Amino acid sequence: MSQPSPWQPWQGPSVPQPWQSNASMLASHADRERAVDVLRAGFSEGRLQQPEFERRVARAYQARTVGELGLLVADLPQGPVPLPAAASYVPRTFLPMAGPRTNDKAVGSAICGVLCLVTVGLTGIPAVVLGHAARSEIRRTGEHGDGLALTGLVLGWMSTAGWALMLMLLLVAVVSA
Repeated sequence: MSQPSPWQPWQGPSVPQPWQSNASMLASHADRERAVDVLRAGFSEGRLQQPEFERRVARAYQARTVGELGLLVADLPQGPVPLPAAASYVPRTFLPMAGPRTNDKAVGSAICGVLCLVTVGLTGIPAVVLGHAARSEIRRTGEHGDGLALTGLVLGWMSTAGWALMLMLLLVAVVSA
């Protein structure tokens, strides 16, 4: 049994292509470029060897009719080929999270709350403001981050209360002196 010529179309089941109905129509530059793109894709996928790819590209640029171009690409897929299910399996660990995202104000509130320790309480009020705004948004939108917002609120209020207590003690000391 002889091998079919690479210039003869594949004989298996195929998807109807535009060149099959208009095989004698003259090919345009755009038609040639589309055929060369299909050949490039076939070459990059490993379906064609370098010498065969170069021969087909040369013939594509010399083709006069759409039918000739059709013969050059008939044994190649005309679009993306779906991967088998086993090849497309990605462990769930590497997939993006598919749930509600974390509220940005809640993250900001928690950061400001933690920074209260470093800034001697100066970020306490922003932590409280962001925490209340975040909890309001979380209730309305269903986002995650309620724990972060609550952490920022607690640390912010503790810092603010600490400053208030410190100012009261300072005021009492000044008045009693």
